[in-house]
This record gives sequence, structure tokens and C-alpha cells, in this order.
Amino acid sequence: MPSCAPSRRIAPPRRKAAHAWRAAWVCLPVITGLLPATAGAREDIRLSTWNLEWLTTRPQGDPALPADVMPRTVVELEHLAAYARRLAPDIAALEEVDSPALAARLFPAPAYRIFITHDTVVQKVALAVRAELAVTRHADVTALDVYAPDAPHHLRAGLDVSIGTGADSLRVLVVHLKAGCRDSAPDSRRPACRTLLRQIAIVADWILERQDEGEAFAVLGDFNRLLAPDDPAFHTLAASGPLALVTAGRASPCAQGSYFIDHILVGGPAYARVRPDSLRVMLYHEDSGTEAPRLSDHCPVSVNLSLP
Repeated sequence: MPSCAPSRRIAPPRRKAAHAWRAAWVCLPVITGLLPATAGAREDIRLSTWNLEWLTTRPQGDPALPADVMPRTVVELEHLAAYARRLAPDIAALEEVDSPALAARLFPAPAYRIFITHDTVVQKVALAVRAELAVTRHADVTALDVYAPDAPHHLRAGLDVSIGTGADSLRVLVVHLKAGCRDSAPDSRRPACRTLLRQIAIVADWILERQDEGEAFAVLGDFNRLLAPDDPAFHTLAASGPLALVTAGRASPCAQGSYFIDHILVGGPAYARVRPDSLRVMLYHEDSGTEAPRLSDHCPVSVNLSLP
């Protein structure tokens, strides 16, 4: 049975440039059930984004990891895989994934194919795509790493693919942007905000190219930003044409009803294909009485698009 958080209204977050909107904490059920297995039988396609919080099996103390990051255990991977089966996406953007093999533990062949960026960071972005869907891979959006080449740490590249062919094609960009500017004015002098603003401009350029080419597209991932219709960062992204922010006016039942930083943006011909009221958040429910496995500090977020 689906479960959901209680429906209520919550106040907008405090920020230097406060948003005028109020978000409804709506009842968002756990996603259950599978879509039909053949593309010809589908009426909808399900898009999801899921930050998996340091999905790695590197040992604690590995020089590429913060000191407090623990490797995922077999039991934790099994629990995550069970939730992935319940999520049952057609296209799933994944964040903080160390390797394609680990992503495939959650979304295994032959049902899915895994695509992952080629950068050397541990927290890569990836994509799990149902195996029957055609995929064309484009060059990684490495420009999102706006740090200098000799910087001690680097930011995550974006994953850019086209899924489907002809009128069914959907261009998808998976991102995980800089943390530290989720509710400050984008023009804040904080270094994290300056970095995020540069990344937002790069995503906006990618969106502009899709709008100019008339492509159906979606941008999915962890934006580390409380995007909203009156947020200047969202205005930058939507400057080139209509852009559906499916989380607009909502707060997530995940983590006691926080605002969304995981977003799905849809534009071009796909703008009109977003199914109304199809936004869903999958919650974690573990039996009490035993030590709960460490899953993620983010919940999967999903929306359905109608097929053209």
C-alpha cells in the first residue's frame, strides 16, 4: 500500500530574497507497480532522480573519501535494490555513484542499462535506462566543473544523452550542482553561490541549445538549490522558453517535509507532456527492532510524461 506524509501548509524558507510562494506539503505516495514492459504498450514514461549518498564500496580512509564516509555493505545494497524495484522508473538519474557496477546492483541487466560520466570524482552522476529504449550518448558536460584545472578538488560533470528516436526522442541532462547556496540569493558573495551561479549559466546554455533545436528535453538531478518560479536562478534557466519545474509549489514529505533540492525540469515539446499531479516521492520504511540499513539522505523523486 502506498504511504504518504500528512497534507498541510508550511511557511516558505527564510532567505535574503524570500520567495513569495507558499508550498503545499501534499500527500505523495510511495511508488509501486511496474510500467508495461514494451514501449508500444506504454502511455507514459516515468522519469526519476535519486541521490544515493556516497554509493561506494571503497574502504573507509580511502584518500578519495571524506574521513567519515563508510563503504556500503551488501545488506545496504540489497535494501537499495529493493527500493529501486519499487521505484520502477523508465529513466532514472542517479547522483553520488562511484561506478557503473554499483549502479547496476540497483538497476541490473537485462532490465536496465547504465550510463555514467567519465570524470574521476567519486560522486559521479549516472543514468539507468530501460534496456528496450534506444540511447545515444553525447559528450559529458565537463564545463560544469568550473574550478581551475589545478584545483585540489573538482566538481561533477553532467551526463548528456538522447533517449528514443524520432518523435519519441527525449534529450536528458543529469546534473549534481555545487552545494552551499540552497537558499541564499544567487548573487551572494559567498563562494558557493558564485560557483553555483556559474554552473546555472552553463545549464541555461544547454537548455538554450535544446530550445533552439526544437528538442524535447529534461534536466534531472540534485541542484542543491530550492528552485521556485520566482527564484532568479530558475529565471536564468527558463530565459529561453517555457520550462516546467515539476516540484514548483510543493514541499517533499522526505526528511520531515523539507523543500525540494532534487528537481526535474522539462521543456521543448515535452513541456506539454508532463502528467498533471504525477509528481511522487518514494519514502523509506524499515522495520523497527533491528538496526536500519543506511539508505540515503535523499528520497527518489519521479514524474510521468505522456508519450507523443
